[in-house]
Amino acid sequence: MDVAWDPLLWWSLQLLLSEIDQSLVSSSALGQGFASILQGHLQGSTGSPGGESSTAPTPANPALSGAFEAAAKATGLSPAILKAVAQVESNFNPEAVSPVGAIGVMQLMPSTARELGVNPYNPAANILGGAKYLSQLLDQFHHHLALALAAYNAGPGAVERYGGIPPYAETQAYVKRVEAALRAYQNQNQTGPTPNSSDVEA
Repeated sequence: MDVAWDPLLWWSLQLLLSEIDQSLVSSSALGQGFASILQGHLQGSTGSPGGESSTAPTPANPALSGAFEAAAKATGLSPAILKAVAQVESNFNPEAVSPVGAIGVMQLMPSTARELGVNPYNPAANILGGAKYLSQLLDQFHHHLALALAAYNAGPGAVERYGGIPPYAETQAYVKRVEAALRAYQNQNQTGPTPNSSDVEA
């Protein structure tokens, strides 16, 4: 039976999945199987890989669109990649707070927000902070988008430690979801330069 997934329920389940002990998921076949089944169901319900849609959602708050454009101009990134990250991180919810304390549209950790000099509770500042952080990660990983996205999710230390995308089911699924959202925004003729990546099709 098909179930119409409420966005808040979908986001809550994403958070639940993200809190699965990554070491357990990466080392346990049972953990990997559970994560794959849940990820597949969520992705199939929302237009991600396994049920990818060519239509990208629009932020519910029109003011956010201007914030994405401003952050894109300030960092040289495309609005498309910023919206893709925001879609997967919080579904554009400025009031989102994760169980580990990540805040707002771009799910910035308080320490990261302080380092970037932004107020994570201000939606426009949160988006700018996320853009700055992603830009830093792209520079750190030689503009390899998939690695930068993995670092945004799991931390740059994990990417460096494993020499690539960490073997965490949540992180691997995260990268794929952002890439799928990016393709959807690109198909809607979003403008602006997109970071170079052999993993993302134009």
